[in-house]
Amino acid sequence: MPMKLLKTETEKELVVKRILHTKNYSLTLDKTLCTGCEICKEICPKEAIEIKTFPKVAGEKLKHPIIDVDEQKCHFCGICSSLCPFGALKVRVDGEHVIPVVKTESFPELIREIDVDTAKCDVQCVECEKACPLELIKVSVRTPDGKEIMDTESIQDKEKLTVIVDVKKELCPCCRVCELKCPYDAIHVKKIFHGTIRINQEKCPSGCQDCLDVCPITGALYLSEDGKVYVNELYCIYCGVCKIVCPEEGALELQRTYIRHTPVHSGAWNKALEKLTSTKELTKELQTKGLTKVRESVGKRLGFGGS
Repeated sequence: MPMKLLKTETEKELVVKRILHTKNYSLTLDKTLCTGCEICKEICPKEAIEIKTFPKVAGEKLKHPIIDVDEQKCHFCGICSSLCPFGALKVRVDGEHVIPVVKTESFPELIREIDVDTAKCDVQCVECEKACPLELIKVSVRTPDGKEIMDTESIQDKEKLTVIVDVKKELCPCCRVCELKCPYDAIHVKKIFHGTIRINQEKCPSGCQDCLDVCPITGALYLSEDGKVYVNELYCIYCGVCKIVCPEEGALELQRTYIRHTPVHSGAWNKALEKLTSTKELTKELQTKGLTKVRESVGKRLGFGGS
């Protein structure tokens, strides 16, 4: 039994704590990063997470939902932290950031693959920084001695300058906006979540832009000249926040089909994957794992070391 359960909340942060005789656990939600998407709620095994939506105020953009955590139900397993595409949730054990289910290898982590070839970058280009909808990219230019400079136009020998593109990868949902906006083909991003999203215009309420208001990725949803909202799946990260706020059932359909994650063999993960995608997609992943095991086994027998 816990010695103490605590819950504190400010405008920017929600913290729940479980204080035991031997260990202290905490789960922190950074509200400035959270978009109120449905992923953490869907995979929480204890149903400790709820989503709160806001009523529409005339003349204003709809506020994105927020999540709430029940300190009585939370077991601080870290499943929500391991799969949050925005890095908004963090579990700490005795003050140290750790994800218990990842540490025990019963749950995977998301693969955030963002590669930047700064050799291709122009020293005056900051397009990726400007394009990032979550402001996770910072471009800087440095001299050979490491000094950061702001005015590159006055530098004659620009070949000696080094471009630094700093990406906060742990917070990046891999929307690919930076890649597609880069004029020099210097950035390559692989999506974490794959899927399909469809807006049924016949069911979409006239003049409604709720999904557009809450979408965290600029350009994933857009307002067309006909006054209706459409989808650009090149940018969509399939977080599901648009589906949560949609006022008309069946007007917006979202289905995840694949999640890029670190290798794991776990029944708990299989259940979570089925919730996030579908039974069909879970079956595909299990079949792929089975084929991989067969190849590794055959490789070892033939002396190829499983490769």
